[in-house]
Amino acid sequence: MLSKPKSEFLRVMIDRGFMQDCTDLEGLDDALTAGVVPGYIGFDATADSLHIGSLVQIMILRWLQKTGHRPIVLMGGGTSKIGDPSGRDEARQLLDTAAIDKNIEGIFKVFNQYLDFTPETGAIRENNATWLDELKYIAFLRDYGQHFTINRMLSFESVKLRLNREQPLTFLEFNYMLLQAYDFQELYKRHGCLLQMGGSDQWGNIVNGIDLSRRIAGAQVFGLTTPLITKADGSKMGKSAQGAIWLNADKLAPYEFWQYWRNTADADVHRFLKLFTELPLEDCARLAALEGAEINEAKIVLANEITGLAHGAEAASAAAATAREVFEAGGVGDDLPTITLNAADLGDGMSLAQLFVRAGLAASGKEAKRLVAESGARLNDELQTDAGRMITAADLAEPLKLSAGKKRHALARLT
Repeated sequence: MLSKPKSEFLRVMIDRGFMQDCTDLEGLDDALTAGVVPGYIGFDATADSLHIGSLVQIMILRWLQKTGHRPIVLMGGGTSKIGDPSGRDEARQLLDTAAIDKNIEGIFKVFNQYLDFTPETGAIRENNATWLDELKYIAFLRDYGQHFTINRMLSFESVKLRLNREQPLTFLEFNYMLLQAYDFQELYKRHGCLLQMGGSDQWGNIVNGIDLSRRIAGAQVFGLTTPLITKADGSKMGKSAQGAIWLNADKLAPYEFWQYWRNTADADVHRFLKLFTELPLEDCARLAALEGAEINEAKIVLANEITGLAHGAEAASAAAATAREVFEAGGVGDDLPTITLNAADLGDGMSLAQLFVRAGLAASGKEAKRLVAESGARLNDELQTDAGRMITAADLAEPLKLSAGKKRHALARLT
């Protein structure tokens, strides 16, 4: 690895911990120094939002733009009809075109927060359905299939994983790596794209695209991968006990998003500050060096910075204010996740356990009862001991604060 890259982008990638592998680090450094480099990352449209497992890739595109280059966000409108087998031990559910298009529009709510899409000079939005839907398959196989060998394709981890576990890998999925390679060559032709980036599980797909671009267009293009980001306890980024940590506000309230980062483990603070914020490295180191109770101040900065990027400064401030209200003053913050009930919902009353499930503070009635039994359930900060207690309209005359443990809260209101 270059000790001192000439290009600002590669310095950021290395210094902040984004770099795993690069196909030609010196060549890429030269290209980045010589002029504007268009670079892309592809995203499957399998849901209507990305979660924080994609945040590393989003931040790379943002840094690419901030250091003077041109990011390309490639949505897999075509390849999502197949499903990427990389890193998976079973096939994805196939989606129709309408569902994929809806998901793409939802996902771009996230990218509009992180990137500038000004026409002519800003980030580029592409959808590989534009060219993949137009392919004549026999002609495609004739012209491009000859550049791929089954021997090499069988050597990739994404394929070996399925074969070793004796789990099916469909011919449809097997074609995915051809199509992703074709994407790189097509983006080179359309936009002069010189760089494909992605997670370490995409290395094989990226190398295929580089080889195809060289064979078809004689192009010198590059690939860069990032390490798999896990938390200090070894668990994957993107999930919590309560479900996925979505980036879209309509999938996860900004307060809950903020609270996730506020609860970061001490051992993860420094790494997450470098990866997911734009704070200078010296500030990241200073904050991470805090000890004891003071490390909580670093976690608040972390939550504010990341929430500000994802949802805007106003949402971050509101989330921080709600946290102060709830945790420091013991009050009821207006920005807490809220469920609204009406008379029909309540009927003659709703049990405490049902209310906690309805508020998303328990996954099931059984879990809610266990929460009560373990002294983890509170209403307006008062300990609850009866999971069958009936909550009526009288209890909801004012907003009711529900607490599951010390860190998870919600409001219940009556219309």
